[in-house]
Amino acid sequence: MPTDDLYGSYNFLLEIAGVTPDAKTILGGFKNVSGMASETEVIEFKQGNDLVVRKKPGRTTYGNIVLERGFTASDDLWKWRKNIEDGVIDRRSGTLTVLDQDGETIVQQYNFYEAWPCKWQVPDHDSDTAGMAIETIELTCEKIERA
Repeated sequence: MPTDDLYGSYNFLLEIAGVTPDAKTILGGFKNVSGMASETEVIEFKQGNDLVVRKKPGRTTYGNIVLERGFTASDDLWKWRKNIEDGVIDRRSGTLTVLDQDGETIVQQYNFYEAWPCKWQVPDHDSDTAGMAIETIELTCEKIERA
């Protein structure tokens, strides 16, 4: 019996409005995108003499999106973060596109909205290692949806 295709987590593109002109523009390849999640609080209640505790959905919150990329001379994400530090409200939308093994065929897309960088981390530097310097930026957002 055939099974569904499984897709690797390494074929993806990330677009952010005002940062990446289009999906094919590479601004220091992203090594990792994580944290895209949603959670709905559970509200428990009882009705009258009911012995069963009922549950209904409450507010939904969305996790922070953590972006890791090889450190480059590009300052696109830093400028966005600097706007926030300077008190400028600068919310943007974006899309994470998952690709098939061929690197061209779109498997799935996830959109995020009203995002802004809430945390930025300078790459760690260690003269005893030969690893790549990784810049980390964390985005908070108001909504994530599967397109």
